[in-house]
Amino acid sequence: MDSIDLDVLKTCAAWLAGGQRCQLVTVIKTWGSSPRPVGATLAICEDGQVVGSVSGGCIEDDLIARVRDNGIEIALPEIISYGISADEAHRFGLPCGGTIELAIEPLSTESRIPELLERLDGGELVERRVHLASGAVTLGKAQASAIQRIEDGVLHTLHGPRWRLYIIGAGPLSRFLATIAAGMDYRVTVCDPREEYRSGFSIPGVSLVHAMPDDLVIEAKLDARSAVVALTHDPKLDDLALMEALKSDAFYVGAIGSRANNAKRRERLKLFDLTETELARLHGPIGIYIGSKTPAEIAISIMAEMTAVKNAVPQQMLVPHAAALTLASAA
Repeated sequence: MDSIDLDVLKTCAAWLAGGQRCQLVTVIKTWGSSPRPVGATLAICEDGQVVGSVSGGCIEDDLIARVRDNGIEIALPEIISYGISADEAHRFGLPCGGTIELAIEPLSTESRIPELLERLDGGELVERRVHLASGAVTLGKAQASAIQRIEDGVLHTLHGPRWRLYIIGAGPLSRFLATIAAGMDYRVTVCDPREEYRSGFSIPGVSLVHAMPDDLVIEAKLDARSAVVALTHDPKLDDLALMEALKSDAFYVGAIGSRANNAKRRERLKLFDLTETELARLHGPIGIYIGSKTPAEIAISIMAEMTAVKNAVPQQMLVPHAAALTLASAA
């Protein structure tokens, strides 16, 4: 989950602990263009304080104005929509006539926010179920494939954990990639057993681990919110870690290197009894083609491809680095 939405939950817990009333607003559906994704949250305190975002603009202003003018009037969750008409879309700043559907839930000590935060702190992916007719809340462990939905009068929302990125190698490119990924709210871990590369490597919010990369990948228990990128150019460090990552549920596995080196790597990985399907998951040469040359540009290229994969952008809409090089050679 995004740190913004985690901050929303923590702020709600603090307001409730202080005896203040508040309501939680969650994006449950969008049509057309939408500034914030399904699952994004906003919290409004009875005194008008606000944290989070559901549209990045005028919808927040309208929701806040309602609370400031009338207080928190609702006793049970409500579903509301913005942008049904062209006039509303224009009024609330929704692009291209987009429509957004929101759940507004008045919170109380029965909303189980502290318990939810405790489970999130333990790294659990949690499904929070809100019964719209009664406001009753239950919590349960969510499956990785679960989606947010309203089903049989119950709003199911998903919470935690953050997206994770494991970078193999602590070189110059790793510094830029780790910095960008951390800024995009990934929980970043850089792994390098070589002391000469770890020396002086320090990025706020990024963990630096002294371990063999394949051991780290195994211990990480990679899930569908995890990515692994190998950047050392050293088969002794990269290959075993890639093998473990390709057998996992990681949504993205990539490795730096030329087309020739990538072909050799794939041949080596075949010796580890990886299936063709598992090998096909390897992104290499890594990144989307943007003409990148410098470490900073290459890091942007990698994060662009990783983001596209995470957001399920169709492959035909992308030009991977490897494909671009092939097209250039043919031209």
